[in-house]
Amino acid sequence: MMNRAFNRRKDKPSMHNPEALVKHHVAYSAKFLGITEVDQPKGTDVVRVAVRKLKFQRHIKKSEGQKLPKVELQISIYGVKILDPKTKEIQHNCQLHRMSFCADDKTDKRIFTYICTEPETKRHLCYVFDSEKCAEEITVAIGQAFDLAYKKFLESGGKDVETRKQIGNLQKRAGSIPARASSTDIFDMVPFTPTSSMPRISNSNGMSPLPPLPPKDRAIDLFGAVPFDPFICGLADFTPDIQSKLDEMQEGFKMGLTLEGTVFSLDQVDSRC
Repeated sequence: MMNRAFNRRKDKPSMHNPEALVKHHVAYSAKFLGITEVDQPKGTDVVRVAVRKLKFQRHIKKSEGQKLPKVELQISIYGVKILDPKTKEIQHNCQLHRMSFCADDKTDKRIFTYICTEPETKRHLCYVFDSEKCAEEITVAIGQAFDLAYKKFLESGGKDVETRKQIGNLQKRAGSIPARASSTDIFDMVPFTPTSSMPRISNSNGMSPLPPLPPKDRAIDLFGAVPFDPFICGLADFTPDIQSKLDEMQEGFKMGLTLEGTVFSLDQVDSRC
């Protein structure tokens, strides 16, 4: 049974219209303390140590005359993007199924942090921000986005992932896997796509049209890969590579995102730096 997408106190209202997170994004200004590797995907003590470490590094940089960089955070069902506020260049892009923990500092309402896992190395990276007293609101927005992304994933084929694997395993055990037709996937199943109920349309050359390309602003993710989106994957079959991405998304959403308000440390961040 899958974990709930996130838990929060019942008296916490939704901060944004879901449509804004699904079709667009919500933006916040923040100062970026940095990224550090942690040994666990979740936990208050884990992020507390990370925050103290990055604050210490920040104080060293401040003594050298370096200021804390300002960033723009864009939150949507596609993830949390960190951009340069002037050039809009994407510095980091954390997809939501790779995020496992998000916490805000209940002592000063400024500091918030989240943990995102690299898909290749499986390293857990902790991102820390000073959010101009919007820490709790940003944490709730990320939780909202995670919940909506999880629901979209289920609507767009996530429910089918485990079933396809189970049927494939049964066929292998029975030794009855027939020769695959080009229209079936690696499990000899008709591949699910969001538009599978629509007929394939051929062009004048008798060829099926190519699936739509992803939006330009989603061309590359944090780890140099094209972010996989199961609900805009078009008419393409599930190749082994796509299947592995579906598996990764399923595992990420299954872990769930934990939201938490906590005390990171007693020393407050100097907003002037």
